[in-house]
Amino acid sequence: MSLNSVHQSVPCRLAVGVLMFGIGSIICAQHAESSEVTVRFLEDSSWDGGYSGRIRIENDGASLIDGWELTYLDGPDISSLWNAEWETDGARTTLTNLGWNGSIASGEFVEIGYQGVGSFEENVREAHFNGAPIDVRYAPDGGDGGNDAPPDPDFDLDGRIDGADLAQLLANWGSASAAFDLDQSGVIDGGDLTILLGAWTLDDDSGDDGDESGGGPGFEQKVVGYYIEWGIYGRDYQPADMPLEKITHVNYAFADIGSDGRIKIGDPYAAIEKLYPGDSWDQPYAGTYNQLNNVLREQHPHIKTLISVGGWTWSGRFSDVALTEASRTLFAESCVEFIRTYNFDGVDLDWEYPVEGGLPSNTRRPEDGVNYTLLLEEIRRQLDLAANEDGRPYLLTIASPAGWDKVRHLEIDRLSEILDFINIMTYDFRGAWDLTTTAHHANMFENPDDPSDANNVSSRYNVDWVVDEFLAQGASPEKIVLGIPFYGRAWGGVSDPLGNGGLFQPGSLVPPGTWDDWSSGATGVNDFFDIEDLIASGAYTRYWDEVAKVPYLYSPSMHQGHFISYEDAQSLTYKIDYLLERELGGVMFWEITADRNDTLLDVIVENLESVTP
Repeated sequence: MSLNSVHQSVPCRLAVGVLMFGIGSIICAQHAESSEVTVRFLEDSSWDGGYSGRIRIENDGASLIDGWELTYLDGPDISSLWNAEWETDGARTTLTNLGWNGSIASGEFVEIGYQGVGSFEENVREAHFNGAPIDVRYAPDGGDGGNDAPPDPDFDLDGRIDGADLAQLLANWGSASAAFDLDQSGVIDGGDLTILLGAWTLDDDSGDDGDESGGGPGFEQKVVGYYIEWGIYGRDYQPADMPLEKITHVNYAFADIGSDGRIKIGDPYAAIEKLYPGDSWDQPYAGTYNQLNNVLREQHPHIKTLISVGGWTWSGRFSDVALTEASRTLFAESCVEFIRTYNFDGVDLDWEYPVEGGLPSNTRRPEDGVNYTLLLEEIRRQLDLAANEDGRPYLLTIASPAGWDKVRHLEIDRLSEILDFINIMTYDFRGAWDLTTTAHHANMFENPDDPSDANNVSSRYNVDWVVDEFLAQGASPEKIVLGIPFYGRAWGGVSDPLGNGGLFQPGSLVPPGTWDDWSSGATGVNDFFDIEDLIASGAYTRYWDEVAKVPYLYSPSMHQGHFISYEDAQSLTYKIDYLLERELGGVMFWEITADRNDTLLDVIVENLESVTP
């Protein structure tokens, strides 16, 4: 039932509070279960001559709000506004939903961000919500809005004192904003910070199941998604584009390691400088860090965020920082300082790879495997100390190799004790760096027809072997998180003499990928949404390897014979059944921008929904 239909069917008295910290509701005396709505104008930060804020419309009732419009006279002098159609007619402002945010389910909310000119004034008149007149209040208790009592540190009114409230306090640091002056000293400073941290909501108060590693909405297995920092550029995939309601953990890729042996930001412009709607030039930091850890987490409080360090490109200094007690201590200290500064929930190390593998320029030592354990032990120790001081848990994870030649250097039993969970990169088993034969890059099982058995490639480069190996070496099943590729790997110049779509045939070239440019050259890497388009084109035939339990595509006309190994709904469903049967910890995927239709992510969520805490 829509809010409009309630208006038509029963007489209602509306009392909607608008402006900062105002509260309102639709009260229907003749219908106890009618919809209620709360509208709040929240100020996030202010500066000389302006401020930023949000208008939040919450559905507190049991029925769906299907379409909304808010109108009022006077009110804030708005210079810019987003997430609503914005019209002005003289002194009257009309805000209307954009379609995609028109429906507000019970218990959910939508927000309209804006920037105001000048300072806030209590001057809203003749307000209407969905055509019905509303009364405006300026204080949560219906009082006169006086400032005799100190503000509540729950600035966003979500029932928790957490990172979102901390971000708002920091955004007003040094100002005289009464809304954030907790100690009423006249300036936002360390005294206010002390009060906020003293009121911090611990996880035990949140009503969840106590799983510090972070359960998710509707399931206990983890759904760990990588977000790539460079996604804001050519891919035009901003943090707000992530379907965070379907994810439990976000690994932000990547931070680098500086020449001083400390963690450092990879791309400062993307991470902390880029201004998004609602940001101001003088807040502590902006960019994707602020969007993910402060703005978006307010809307998705279940999310845990980790800064991922290293990756393929930036693993060159890991061997050095892991080498000595002093270097390990310094790096761990820098990690704790980093996540505290930018409000991350933990650290994820992506060392590619200890002892062997990775870029030829990487520093490597025979003792890297043992030193990796020592490095993680020190980070764990310092994270635990910080967690006790801050009253919040901090996570430590790694992206582990899956190839047997690299796994053999890891002390898996010790890592399982130290880490919250282990994301195993169970993909990239094969690729066009080897043109001698096409093959699967994320197969569940070995196919005996694979001719590449040199160095046990075909028998050990599969998901089942990797899981068995980790369990045999002492990993706890619940700490094993399977890696899922949201992309495919391709070969070109492939013939099909056996009529099986070119499987296990030689290639002669690396075909182009989705995001190739002058610097990368041809990669043969296709994002999943790109693969969906290739399938829809009709130029490709899908094949299924019943032994390996994975699909592949083949086109005889494209790229002199185009073979693509990839993941799809059928193979992913099989993997999820497998991890549930073996009681593993969940899935990790690389990476969120590659599945723009949420096709694979929806398969994950749908198949894990039945597993409840």
